[in-house]
Amino acid sequence: MAYTFTTLKTAIQDYTQNTETTFVNQLPRFILNAEERILKECELSVFRKYVLGSASSSNKFLVKPTDFLSPFSLSVINSDNNEFLLYKHVTFVQDYTPNPTTTGVPLYYADWDEDTFILAPTPNASFQMELHYFYRPTSITATTDGTSWLGTNAELALLYASLVEAYTFMKGEADLLQLYNARYLESLKWLKNLGEGKNTRDAYRYDNLRRDTA
Repeated sequence: MAYTFTTLKTAIQDYTQNTETTFVNQLPRFILNAEERILKECELSVFRKYVLGSASSSNKFLVKPTDFLSPFSLSVINSDNNEFLLYKHVTFVQDYTPNPTTTGVPLYYADWDEDTFILAPTPNASFQMELHYFYRPTSITATTDGTSWLGTNAELALLYASLVEAYTFMKGEADLLQLYNARYLESLKWLKNLGEGKNTRDAYRYDNLRRDTA
């Protein structure tokens, strides 16, 4: 069955048999944590989109979209084709250009913080950029009777992930916690069959392909 925010909260209370006020007040947090876990452990193509932006000359930072969850690919757009940057750890990028005044066409990018990418080398001109990324959809908690894609299409994963959060908060019985986590993982396997998981990302995100310099 599909869940709304209200029916999901009721289901969590029914499973846990807990209506204590402090627990009930934490239900939105349990659900938000469950959504975050699912979205990070199962990157679905339905939650992927792209946006155009600009990298500024002499500025090594590029702002992420407000709904950004994780990158799929980032490229520089030129007149002939897209030149894809390689996604790296931030320490690699910093070691590659220890002097930020070293400029050129960006070859690499990394997460600098929650809101920003760092590019290397620092852009030597203004470049139009195309970012494909996984985004964080509107939570089921946004409205009282609202639903969401996860609430409609991944209701078991959402329920069991929420129960794991709830039982962890309650310091509940270990066997029940293990049971709900196992059921969550089973539901997650099914969900991954609907789209792209972490192991099926575009090869440009890794080092399997060299950057096209043609």
